[in-house]
Amino acid sequence: MPGLLYFGTMDLVKEKIVQAGQLLKEMDIDLWLIFVRETMMQADPTIALVVGHEVVWQSFFAFTSKKDAIALVGNLDEENFKKSGRFTEVVSYTSGVKEDFRKLIKRLKPKKIAVNYSSSNPAADGLTHGMYLLLREYLKGTPYVKRLVSAEDFCTRLRSRKNSAEIKLIKNAALLAHTAWEKAVLEIKPGITEMEIAAIIDRQIAKQGATNSFDTIVNAGDKTRPGHGMPTRAKLERGDLLHVDFGARLDGYCSDLQRLMYFKRPGEKNVPEELTAAFKRVSGIIETAARKCRPGVKGFEIDALARTLLTDHGYPEYEHALGHQLGRDVHDGGAVIGPRWERYGVTPTIAIEPGNVFTLELEIMLPGIGCVGLEEDVCVTGRGAKFLCPRQTELIVR
Repeated sequence: MPGLLYFGTMDLVKEKIVQAGQLLKEMDIDLWLIFVRETMMQADPTIALVVGHEVVWQSFFAFTSKKDAIALVGNLDEENFKKSGRFTEVVSYTSGVKEDFRKLIKRLKPKKIAVNYSSSNPAADGLTHGMYLLLREYLKGTPYVKRLVSAEDFCTRLRSRKNSAEIKLIKNAALLAHTAWEKAVLEIKPGITEMEIAAIIDRQIAKQGATNSFDTIVNAGDKTRPGHGMPTRAKLERGDLLHVDFGARLDGYCSDLQRLMYFKRPGEKNVPEELTAAFKRVSGIIETAARKCRPGVKGFEIDALARTLLTDHGYPEYEHALGHQLGRDVHDGGAVIGPRWERYGVTPTIAIEPGNVFTLELEIMLPGIGCVGLEEDVCVTGRGAKFLCPRQTELIVR
């Protein structure tokens, strides 16, 4: 985690702290409390968002609806937080944090204390069970032990409501990934393996000063299944549809794209009709879904539309959500554009908001050809979603 993250002259962590205070007031929450230790080993997902520094000892970060931002940290961690200028108050301790914490809570007198646990959103589930038990022990004998509530909804909104600087950073990461693909296309040819293709894409991302937002996925024809599997030694051959899933992490923010390229068989003049039809169907559904991504619409409603547009034309349903959020992580928590399946919890029922950044992705499997899968990165606006980098609207043919 970078100690400081700036966009131009703007400190993004400080901007999110300001946003947190505004959101606490909007949601009528007195206090949002982050409780962590040894963050390089066990990091709460919100640390990078509103803290910006690692800590070693037990540390509390308290944010209030009155726009207080208080860091209660170990004495050797104190200097980083004072220098950052992000907190309205920095308090340090030496032998133990319990008494200082109890004094802080007594002074703030919160009626509601939101802490980071969630059964649906991993980005809001940073308080470990051990730390939760310790927190209750620290509050024992006070009325505040009964005022702990989940910060799930709060964390979802804070992380998902990207400001203009965050959207710009995600867009930069998407544009970089797009450029890396364009350059990689010039090097990819039949006879090389999935592992070699992944290395080409990774090298192009690195050349532009970024890192991968996740391990690059490559499918050479239908030799391997799409999903989260690692590239293999399977070779790309003529007649194969190359499918790649990759992304770039730039300045702390992520992109996630899927792209396709078909290699014609010797003597083959035209692309197989079934491939052309499937490509148009997948691309068209993504375009329609993007128009549907308006504030107030729920993710399962958009996903249901996409599935109908697929099955009405005789194709089977895809076996995942149509889209997930992007941000500091490639799966950034919050609302999901997906079906109301058990594995997604409440996330498909969350209404999407302006500033949410999603992927839109689906695929059609063609035996003997491969995975016809595309993925685009979009930002929600009042008029539907805006694509953050050039889309793949035509199949690349070699």
